[in-house]
Amino acid sequence: MNTKAEQTKGASAGDIGKLTLAAVILVAVIVAYTWLGNGNVPQPVRLIGLLVGLVVALAIGAFTGPGRRVRNYIAESQFEMRKVVWPTREETIKTTAIIIAVTIVLSLLLGLIDLILKSVILDWLLKLG
Repeated sequence: MNTKAEQTKGASAGDIGKLTLAAVILVAVIVAYTWLGNGNVPQPVRLIGLLVGLVVALAIGAFTGPGRRVRNYIAESQFEMRKVVWPTREETIKTTAIIIAVTIVLSLLLGLIDLILKSVILDWLLKLG
């Protein structure tokens, strides 16, 4: 857990302008990709243009207050992921086998209960009336 104090102030006018610019670039790139698809522009050129526009929009958004918070969150998440103790291959295989066996047993049990209830309802209760 991070011991730094959280800042909860809103986005500044500059941040809002940058985010708006990033959104406009993103929409423009998507529209251009779609519009150029009807013409004679090759698919690889359209795709490269889309990727460049996406990178530019993300780069602009990354230098805003919310973008810095996202980068900080990703960095802290990577730090926490280094602390995780992952199971060994043997533990994973054994756990998976147990889960498969329990699933099969429970599905057979539920199927048997369904069959018993079906026979009780259809054969006994409906024939009484």
